[in-house]
Amino acid sequence: MTISMPELAVKRGMPVTIITGFLGSGKTTLLNHILSNNQNLKVAALVNEFGDINIDSQLLVSMDEDMVELSNGCICCTINDGLVDAAYRMLEREDGVDHLVIETTGVADPLPIILTFLGTELRELTRLDSIITMVDTETFTPDHFDSEAALKQVAYADITILNKTDLASSEQLEKLETYIGSMKAGARILHSQHGQVPLPLILDVWCNNPEAYADLVQEEIEQTDCDRKHHGHDHHGHDHHGHDHHGHDHHDREHHHHHSSHLDNDGFVSVAFESDRPFYIEKFQHFLEERLPQNVFRAKGILWFEESDLRNIFQLSGPRFDLKGEQWRTAPRNQLVFIGRHLNGDEIRQELTDCLVR
Repeated sequence: MTISMPELAVKRGMPVTIITGFLGSGKTTLLNHILSNNQNLKVAALVNEFGDINIDSQLLVSMDEDMVELSNGCICCTINDGLVDAAYRMLEREDGVDHLVIETTGVADPLPIILTFLGTELRELTRLDSIITMVDTETFTPDHFDSEAALKQVAYADITILNKTDLASSEQLEKLETYIGSMKAGARILHSQHGQVPLPLILDVWCNNPEAYADLVQEEIEQTDCDRKHHGHDHHGHDHHGHDHHGHDHHDREHHHHHSSHLDNDGFVSVAFESDRPFYIEKFQHFLEERLPQNVFRAKGILWFEESDLRNIFQLSGPRFDLKGEQWRTAPRNQLVFIGRHLNGDEIRQELTDCLVR
């Protein structure tokens, strides 16, 4: 009997790696490193962003059938349909997928994402390989922006990558390692610059221990059954392109127990800006240096300047920002996303409008 690649993936349990980490820690850089150096490994990526414009997906080294953009918004707050459906699409691909990598938003609580793979029907079809948390060693502190999400990302990590080590002192690195060890006994910690980590250290490493989540998984399963009975949904024989998953009901799952409230607690918002007119470089620089609100922690975008023929990739993390020019692959336009706490979107958009060529 010949076993097709999708069937083989299901029998083995497709390994899943979740990349999380706070705003600007280097998640997309790490994902690009994985996609560029995976050699013969067929890696599929799911990319989720907190904002109305998908910037990160446009910055990946490739955006083809191996990439799936999840719905905008924080993945752990919109976890039901998009994530489960995308995982099934990867499982059912005819050419097979060896490894699934999920990049979360910088403000994601990892727990509901973990429970999606351990506490739903996906637990029979996938294997959660590891939770990787990226940490910006220059800016991260124990009270990191007073963020519940940032602390949970560290607490749930199977592997913590201290990124941007070239920007931090040895004393700072030592303090960070001590702090992470105090939050998670026996923490596995790696160091990197620009997300450069040997792939055998982070892929197919069997670092996640499902037993650590056993009580939460059981609670999730019981809540799912309760929701199904309450809403009268059963969906026996729901067919996913040839895979017969009896009782498959993810379209109606509500995830009451672990729907994360961390965005309300942290006060994070995203402000998007788009324009078909270019910026003046001098005016945009003045905005960054003089008018940008202090509570913007992260910004990224694709910029069009009147004085330049290049597509400018803009990245801002904490006090640092940089621009990298490349050739346009589409019609020029400005696309920007700002993420921070309690931002006034109207004011930011007006400031940016004032930087545009009239």
